[in-house]
Order: sequence, then C-alpha cells, then structure tokens
Amino acid sequence: MATITHLNGNGVKPNGHGVHAPPLSKEAQALDSSDLDLPDIDPSKLTITLANDLKPLPPPESLVFGQTMTDHMLIMSFDPTTGWSAPEIKPFGPLSLDPASSCFQYCPNVFEGMKAYLDPEGRPRLFRPDLNMDRFTKSTERVALPTFNASALLELIKELVSVDARWIPKKRGYSLYIRPTLLGTRPGLGVAASTHALLYVLLSPTGPYFPSGFKPVSLLASEDAVRSWPGGTGGFKLGLNYAPCFQPQRQAAKRGYDQLLWLLGEERRICEVGQMNFFVVTQREDGDLDLLTPPLDGTILPGITRNSCLQLAEAHTTGREPLDTLKEKLHPSERAITMADLLNFSNSGTLLEVFGAATAAVITPVGRIGYNGSDIHIPTYEGGLGPVGRNLYERIVDIQEGRYKHEWSVLCSE
Repeated sequence: MATITHLNGNGVKPNGHGVHAPPLSKEAQALDSSDLDLPDIDPSKLTITLANDLKPLPPPESLVFGQTMTDHMLIMSFDPTTGWSAPEIKPFGPLSLDPASSCFQYCPNVFEGMKAYLDPEGRPRLFRPDLNMDRFTKSTERVALPTFNASALLELIKELVSVDARWIPKKRGYSLYIRPTLLGTRPGLGVAASTHALLYVLLSPTGPYFPSGFKPVSLLASEDAVRSWPGGTGGFKLGLNYAPCFQPQRQAAKRGYDQLLWLLGEERRICEVGQMNFFVVTQREDGDLDLLTPPLDGTILPGITRNSCLQLAEAHTTGREPLDTLKEKLHPSERAITMADLLNFSNSGTLLEVFGAATAAVITPVGRIGYNGSDIHIPTYEGGLGPVGRNLYERIVDIQEGRYKHEWSVLCSE
C-alpha cells in the first residue's frame, strides 16, 4: 500500500505543511469542506519514511503519561483548493505553522484519545476505534473544521501503530496511547471558520494509571465554575474545553482534593469527574445493584469507557456475558444525578461505589467528595476498587489486551 524510504542522519526533512496559501474570498471562507468536490484522505497514497536511528525503548516502569513519543508520526493537511494531501508517516518532529493560524487565535482544535494493546500473541490491537472516529468526526463538525473519511483515517492509524509496534510494552496494563489531532491552520486574523487544517497522529507508550494499586481519589464539588453548559461544547472533545478547567483544579488541590466534581445549575446536577465520566453504584431493595451515570444531554462527553461500562452491565444482567465475580444483577441507567441524590444515597446507606471512567485510567475509584464544607465518604474496599468497578475494569482490560475474545477488540493488521 505504501511507498517506504529511509532517511540518514537525524531523519528530518521539510514537510511542506508550513507553506502559506493565498488569502481566500469571504465566499470561499464560508464554504463547508463537505460540500466541496475535493480529494478526501486516501490511504493508497500513503508514503512511509522510516528513520534510521531509532530511539532506545525506556523501561516500562519509568513511563510518565504523555511524556515519551515514539519514532514516527502520521501527518496530512487540507487545502480548500486541493483537498487532503497525501498522508505521510515520517519521523517524529516539529510542525511548521503560520503564527496567524486559526488554531492559535480562535481554538478550532480537536483531538482524540485511544490506545493500542498487545494481545497474548504479540499482535497490536485497538479498542472500539470506530467510536473514537465517530466522536472525532462530530467534534470536527462542531468547530467547522474540514471533514474527512473517518474509515480512511482509521486505516492509516492502524498502519502507524504497526510501524511503531515495538513501543507497546509487553506487560499487563501497559499500552500505546494514540493522539489524533486536527488543527485549524487558516492564516489570518479574521473571525471565521478555518478553511485550512493540519491532521496528525502521535503515539506515546504508557503504563497503568495506578502502578502500585488503585488509590481512591478525593473530589471537590465545584460550585463556582462549570465545565460545560446546555448548548455549549461539553459533549465534544475539543482543546478549548480543557484550559478553563485548570485554574479551578488548582484551587481544589490547594484545599486538599485530587480533582473536581463538576456541577451544573441550581439543582447541583453532577456532570463529570475532572475529565472522566461519573458513575455511582447503589443498592436496591431487592438486592440488585443500580449503575447510574448522567445522560448524554450535550454537557457530557460520550466516553468510550462509559459506553463500555453500560453495555457490559447490561450483558451481565441478561446473562449474555456475566462478569467474573459479581453475583448481583447490575442495572445500568442514564439519568440525572444531583448532589441531593448523592447525599440521600449516602445517608440511607445505599451508596456502594463512586468511580470515574475514561481511556487513561479505565476506572478510577472515588473515596470522598467535598461539598458544602464537609465530606461525603464513599465505602472503601480492599485493593481500592469496589466489586462493580473491579469487575468492569478487569473485563475491559481483558478485552483490550485480547485475553477475552470480543468484537470490541480490533487487530491492526490481519
């Protein structure tokens, strides 16, 4: 499929993505790229330029999330007159962008977070990548960036993972983090949608979020700041959603809490746990368990781990795919949860577990939540995770690493 060349020396050559396009008319700037008959991403045009000098692999135990990059990256660009450029896998290196690019001024920046894993046979696998591509596409449309064929991009991501597969650590709980990124690169300060774009994919080896065992985190319920709001962009994975969270998180840390529990509205409706989806487990009168999470109402990011937890809970209760050590039935429900609800669960003794769900940590247990000057204490369990959280974590990781055969686990190459 690809043309492969080798570089000498440091493996860096000009990539051509910093070339300035001539300014467009207002009419051209208003065009939607999906309405234009221009070339889409074409995997058959992929070229692969391999670096001669490969980086040494660091000890897996030394990895810090997002700090180590692999040898190569995938890159391509969109021009409103020529469409998507031929994709290239090339040595990892700097980008060249116009200082007036839209991404620096108005933040039309989109990214995804996904991982590759090694199965017992040493083959790289992806976990539900179709959902990542679907979310990436919807986020792209939300900020009016040039659109693309998501299936073609996924094919290229698989190729990149295969090229750098040696970077996937051969230990349980370790993986290769994949960061597709799309930037608006229209040069100019006019307030308008970006007609130019740069799409690139980085890879970074990573270890388990809790290398020495699960430690329940503490949360401070945020009453002064909100992460998202109705009609906003909270349901999309955009760079602009994250920076406003940093200062409130610093304030929470100064008060002795690990993260924020984002609330919304006068009813103090629970949204997310930092950058994770929120789950609570409660006891029913009949002995069954409820697995509750806020609905996707536009303020909640549609997490892939979130979706997986809900589907695994349903499969367990119907008997289609029982979880290994969970005896009780587990009833998933997407419904609004307020702080008053959480207090009632705690005071009535029905509150069993609270956890966050996301790609990085999979499942993160919560130990206490600060609210109105006092703490709501969550039941603690040996090993950090409660029975529901642990069963969901084990099943998801087993699927990701190919030990539990499931349609969600996708090989990078057949």
